[in-house]
Amino acid sequence: MDEINQTTVTFFIIKGISDVPKVQVLIFLLVLLIYLLTLGGNMTILLLVCLDYHLHNPMYFFLCNLSIVDICCSTVTLHNILIMFLTGSDRVSFSTCMAQIYFFSSFTANELLMLTAMSYDRYMAICKPLHYRVVMRMKNCYALAVSIWALTFIDIIPYMVLIAKLSCYKSNVINHFFCDIMFVIKLSCSDTSALDTLFFTESLFLLSLTPFLLTFISYLFIIATILKIRSSSGRWKAFYTCSSHLTVVVLLYSTLSCQYLMPIAVGNLDFNKGFSLFNTAAVPILNPIIYSLKNEDVKAALKRKITL
Repeated sequence: MDEINQTTVTFFIIKGISDVPKVQVLIFLLVLLIYLLTLGGNMTILLLVCLDYHLHNPMYFFLCNLSIVDICCSTVTLHNILIMFLTGSDRVSFSTCMAQIYFFSSFTANELLMLTAMSYDRYMAICKPLHYRVVMRMKNCYALAVSIWALTFIDIIPYMVLIAKLSCYKSNVINHFFCDIMFVIKLSCSDTSALDTLFFTESLFLLSLTPFLLTFISYLFIIATILKIRSSSGRWKAFYTCSSHLTVVVLLYSTLSCQYLMPIAVGNLDFNKGFSLFNTAAVPILNPIIYSLKNEDVKAALKRKITL
């Protein structure tokens, strides 16, 4: 089936992280540990924010949304590896593959926009503190979060319609550990010009470049404002309040750039797979760790709940 053009594909074969039999158990245990740590870390953030009234503000509201996205994104991608090991089957149906592409793409776009909303929150807190309580009212934050969730789930639908119309595939073997949109497009021998145009215009500019530019501009204003603060302690305190968010932004955009802006050639498929694994496994674990270790409010809330 690898070498023959297919008119229809009813299932895909997922190669996984490695096809070496001796390391399958190790991979399963490592992925299971990563997934449990992701669930534990992000659920801890969610519970802390919900239970501690000191954290009931816009910054931690968006952090809760980010934790939900991380849990969902890890579940959508890493469950393939766990199921493949437990069942011994490397096949996924066409409909399951399409659903995985849809949800992973939606959650990735959601995370980028949610980080943009968090950067705007930091901009208002540092650059416009007198207007912060008016602009960043919880009512406005709820509306912004709902808009982000709705936009990211609706915006991916045109991609899915075009992918579903692909009728010819050079192979049904996906050299990845989940169904990724770029890998599926690469396998198709149908005309993908419309899909390529949509992907590199709307996805790149609307859901990637625009959030990046908005985040970048927010931090330009933030840095300019911080540099105007006369006391060194004041500058450090202002920078420290947004350092966690900035660290997460740099991590995510760096891995996504390596994952999607590099051409998917035969020689770098495993290289691309490595960045995908870091993005879907390591980043969701690092997010709660970064926000816990670098955020005094979260650490204080955790101490309060532990000492109860």
